Amino acid sequence: MSSVRPLFVVAGIGNGTGTGAATARLFAKSGYRVALISRGPEYLNKLAAEISQAGGEAAAFPLNDYTTPSIKSAFAALKSHWPSSPLRVAVFNAGYGVWKPFLDITEDEVRESIDTNVLAAFAFSREALLEFTKLELETANEGGVAGNARKRGTLIFTGATASIRGNVLTSAFSASKFGIRALSQSLAKEFAKQNIHVAQSIIDGGIITDRTKSHHNNPSWEADQDVRLDPNSIAKSYLHLVEQDSSAWTWEIDLRPAHEKW
Repeated sequence: MSSVRPLFVVAGIGNGTGTGAATARLFAKSGYRVALISRGPEYLNKLAAEISQAGGEAAAFPLNDYTTPSIKSAFAALKSHWPSSPLRVAVFNAGYGVWKPFLDITEDEVRESIDTNVLAAFAFSREALLEFTKLELETANEGGVAGNARKRGTLIFTGATASIRGNVLTSAFSASKFGIRALSQSLAKEFAKQNIHVAQSIIDGGIITDRTKSHHNNPSWEADQDVRLDPNSIAKSYLHLVEQDSSAWTWEIDLRPAHEKW
């Protein structure tokens, strides 16, 4: 393989059946080297092996936690692993959800929500943006999808319905998701003049994964694409964001199945 290929990094792949993993697979097929950052080395290594066996190039960089030192260490490791590959796409897909009545939420749960959903997003963004700002505009000969888009890099955040609307049982989750949305908007405005694209997605509905299949235990729900999001379709929307040229950038995109109430 060529020594000069663009690099894609994603934080948060869960058990390998959701948005983070689907996006990693798609970008690997689209010519990117793929760096996987997440807790749980078993799923990370499994996904890296799957991508490599399919003809892509991926490496796992497991974390014990989403603290700033851990994220900085992961970025240092992936840059050392692929020193000639410019980082062009970064996706922050990590998350921690708390759905409880307000008076039942513990201090530890609030802290974990803020640490994972806000502080980790800051740390991840900083590392990605430090790399983007070192780069010239991407060129077509790198082999990525943004060669003619006049951008240095793209940073994408995975949000949720709770990013824009609080509800019963979502006080802690919404507070942190609102924070990520505000961060993404601020970064989009600050770095656009450097031709760095920052975008946020609102995932407004349930995503079909191994975990949601088990939770619903409903073959009709699984088979009906009108009522649940497909992570592969979300990944295609993320690829489209990266492809957007500098004359027409999206900051926020909301994705929902056709029959979702909103």
